[in-house]
Amino acid sequence: MIVSHRHRFIFVTTRKTAGTAIETELARICTAADIVTGAANGAAQPGRNDAVTMARYRPLDWLRLMTLGKRARLDKHMPAAAIRDLVGADVWNGYFKFCVERDPWDKAVALYRARTKRGAAPPIAQYLRDAKPATLSNFDLYTIDGALAVDRVVRYEHLDAELDAIGHLLDLPIELRLPPDAARAPIVRYAHILGADGRAVVDAVCRREIEMFGYAFRETERDDR
Repeated sequence: MIVSHRHRFIFVTTRKTAGTAIETELARICTAADIVTGAANGAAQPGRNDAVTMARYRPLDWLRLMTLGKRARLDKHMPAAAIRDLVGADVWNGYFKFCVERDPWDKAVALYRARTKRGAAPPIAQYLRDAKPATLSNFDLYTIDGALAVDRVVRYEHLDAELDAIGHLLDLPIELRLPPDAARAPIVRYAHILGADGRAVVDAVCRREIEMFGYAFRETERDDR
């Protein structure tokens, strides 16, 4: 998650959508006053102004502070409602807010592959059934009470072009395109990977974004025909 006061935008970081790579690019134009959450995997950019105020501490946060001496940090995947509460209504309503969404079946396969790189992997349908819904669906990150809460949802399938358009819209001082080696998973031919059972899980968990954005399951790819 990034809040840029100089450029008046809020980036809501979603899962498996090149979010860390985008954050890294956006962090280049952030000032000392801006909020930049640290990468979840400990790599890429460090956090900035992402310490949770003690007034917001939960019991687990206090326990971690007292036993490990570690301050609580803002979650990089903060949902829109929490960001609005953090920055206040004036900033939330006055800044341009955007995020990235991705074909949910493609995203599910990418998640499975990323989480099962090492060791024995369960069948994908079993993995998806056991996964928390919030892991598979980004819908609750960019909506509030079921309604879209951001000004623009960038489609992962057209990432470079749409990020470029946002860069021009916000008049950013950098070209907002990810470098070729950025951490972005390729779009896969997912029909035969998911199978009927895996597809059924994604259909159920991600039904809201499928309906909102008109995603359609691709039985075959153009190259397969």
